Amino acid sequence: MKLARFRYKFLESYGIVLDDLLIPKERLEKELGLTLPCSLDDLIALGGVDLLRRAMDSTSRGFRLEDVELLAPLRNPPKMIFLGLNYMSHVREQNARMPGGVVIFLKPRTSIAGPFEEIEVPSDYTSKVDYEGELALIIGRRCRRVDREDALDFVLGYTVVNDVSARDIQFADKQWTRGKSLDKFAPMGPWIVTADEVGDPHNLRIRTRLNEELMQDCSTSDMIFKISDVISELSRGMTLEPGDLIATGTPAGVGIFRNPPVLIEDGDVVEIEVERVGRIRNRFRFV
Repeated sequence: MKLARFRYKFLESYGIVLDDLLIPKERLEKELGLTLPCSLDDLIALGGVDLLRRAMDSTSRGFRLEDVELLAPLRNPPKMIFLGLNYMSHVREQNARMPGGVVIFLKPRTSIAGPFEEIEVPSDYTSKVDYEGELALIIGRRCRRVDREDALDFVLGYTVVNDVSARDIQFADKQWTRGKSLDKFAPMGPWIVTADEVGDPHNLRIRTRLNEELMQDCSTSDMIFKISDVISELSRGMTLEPGDLIATGTPAGVGIFRNPPVLIEDGDVVEIEVERVGRIRNRFRFV
């Protein structure tokens, strides 16, 4: 099942995507005979996603997908946790040491952007902007101190994220948070695909293109710490809540470690695609 937020004329809502149709919440409420939470974030927090499955086979009325504007599937996640150095190929391309454990940083919700939204970069603040294509998971149930064997049971689904990075700020600060937390530096989407449809999250092809040139092409099998390890390790010290987003790291091919470096310039388009999950595409403008 694909869960999406969207805008259609004067309506901003959420729904499910079936083939080339988006079935809005308002139609699903009629099919189910009940009132759904106002936002997708609230639906996830209340554990109501499975309610939508009951309506999937009983309705075929909705908006054409090409007629709606898809928004970031999450608007106000409790936490956005990003992993660093979690692909073997990415560690090698920068001659870094193998991490001894899960390495994380957080992004604020103000860094969220839509899957096809234009990203404005403040040119008086940063001039070296890079892409990082990533698979992200969304937690579906509250969990703490979860065993590795049970960890995937707490995953609601997956989405695509670009961990946009201001490398000049990142390297000057000698830490990651500020340079990766600018407004709209976490475009995501185009929807959440539930875990049952994705299958094995460690067998997905992930590709990033810059102006249609292939820059990253790898499999999620290259992850150093698998998703079950990450959830188990993080939950030992922090409670994971419904709606939390965990971005699982990026593979080799980022711009800064190319010779010579290839960074995002004004007008460039970055497209990231994760197999069985979806594709996002954002144009960057330096203002």
